[in-house]
Amino acid sequence: MKDEEPRPEADEPFILNDPGRLKALAHPMRRRMLTHLNIHGPATSTTLGELLGAKTGTTSYHLRQLEKYGFIEEIPERSSGRERWWRRAPTPRDMRAPTPDQLAPEDRAVLAEFHRIGFEEDRALMERFPAAYRADPDWAKGSRGLARLTKEELTEFYDEYIALLLKYSHTAEDAPPDARPVYVRFFTLPADEP
Repeated sequence: MKDEEPRPEADEPFILNDPGRLKALAHPMRRRMLTHLNIHGPATSTTLGELLGAKTGTTSYHLRQLEKYGFIEEIPERSSGRERWWRRAPTPRDMRAPTPDQLAPEDRAVLAEFHRIGFEEDRALMERFPAAYRADPDWAKGSRGLARLTKEELTEFYDEYIALLLKYSHTAEDAPPDARPVYVRFFTLPADEP
């Protein structure tokens, strides 16, 4: 992360309370680029443009924005001339959205957009779930529930969930040969409000 605050420990929560960094992630194409780099590994602007149906100039601009905020990095040993290869930069594994009070009032719209785009992605994944479950229920798991918790218990539950996710999640470099990238989602909201 360039010229930013010191990087926290690998599993220490990292709050995305920098409006620029949050804005970099609040763009659908940038999120699709990061997803591709996470799942499939390094790519060029041209490759990403072909996959996402965008012009190379557009993908180059978005890649520079992601680089500026430390989410991706160039691979100098693979890059030559105008062809630049990009990979996901080492980032904290436990990145969390800020609460609205952690941002200035004028930056809260970026947080709302960050959530809106994220939940659009989640909705699309949920629509894929029934077909994925039919195809291979060993790889498509789902759970829905209702719990009665205090605010403190919910915070503890959430922190333990993140710790469990980090415990069982491998990086691309240390994953066993039979490991696959798997989308994992968790959200809570009050059930007693209309």
